[in-house]
Amino acid sequence: MKDYINSSDIEDLNSLIEEALQLKKTNTVPELGKGKTLGMLFFNPSLRTRLSTEKAAKLLGMEVLVMNVGTDGWALEFEDGAVMNGNKAEHIKEAAGVLSQYCDIIAVRAFPELVDRDKDEQELVMNGFKKFASVPVINLESATGHPLQGLTDALTILELKKVKKPKVVLTWAPHPRALPQSVPNSFVEFMQQIDVDLVITNPEAYDLNPAVVKNTPVLHDQAEALEDADFVYVKNWSSYEQYGKILNTDPSWTFNEEKLNITNNAKVMHCLPVRRNVVISDGVLDGENSVVIQQAGNRTFAAQAVLKRLLGTLGNG
Repeated sequence: MKDYINSSDIEDLNSLIEEALQLKKTNTVPELGKGKTLGMLFFNPSLRTRLSTEKAAKLLGMEVLVMNVGTDGWALEFEDGAVMNGNKAEHIKEAAGVLSQYCDIIAVRAFPELVDRDKDEQELVMNGFKKFASVPVINLESATGHPLQGLTDALTILELKKVKKPKVVLTWAPHPRALPQSVPNSFVEFMQQIDVDLVITNPEAYDLNPAVVKNTPVLHDQAEALEDADFVYVKNWSSYEQYGKILNTDPSWTFNEEKLNITNNAKVMHCLPVRRNVVISDGVLDGENSVVIQQAGNRTFAAQAVLKRLLGTLGNG
């Protein structure tokens, strides 16, 4: 593994998940990262991603540097050939090159603008760091994906499943803000790589990118999709077709106790933060079927497994 930008960077997902579960049981390599530095750059806010990744690095013996780019650093230019006579003071070429002198691994979080789909899908920030950094780059959530969350979600399902091939439902839920497709995209990509029966359910005009969905069934009837589900992943995303738009805030899509009763006593997942009684009801979140806290806890061990792989690559270089 040279970088961790998306799920395709993983050579063997099952072995990486097994490694994460082993690290959860016991930190087997506390000295692996000694003398190494993880630099984390946040263009957008973070709670779980920031703290779990920092903890994971420290469990491996790494030092951690954190910068909030919007307030702590210069505004960065990512366009090739840009005439920098505006508010951008530094180009990604120099920024990534310099950071590579200070850090052994660089981790970046940069959300989409949700205005221009083509531009967001170019992943200018993440690909800029990947292109110009001379050290491995980790995606802490980008315009189109959140592979650390996706790995965590796969780990959590395999850890908790009670049948060989559980039915997993990704269901859209309402939200007052326009949210990206990053988390659902990665969730779908990871579920397509493990042994589950995946179904997506969302209102009309909320279908995800067909290139991500592929042959996964998509139902616009939430109740039909939830029947016999063993796991339900609840998440909002804005429209992909009418990019970044909020077209629906129908509260009937909120996941509540009535919806839970349709399932096979499903475990309920969410990446957090979650808006209570808008996305998921109090009754579900506070009930025994909710695994959102355990899911968040697993973020540390997913990040630790990825860092361990990348550090192993550095050690061989």
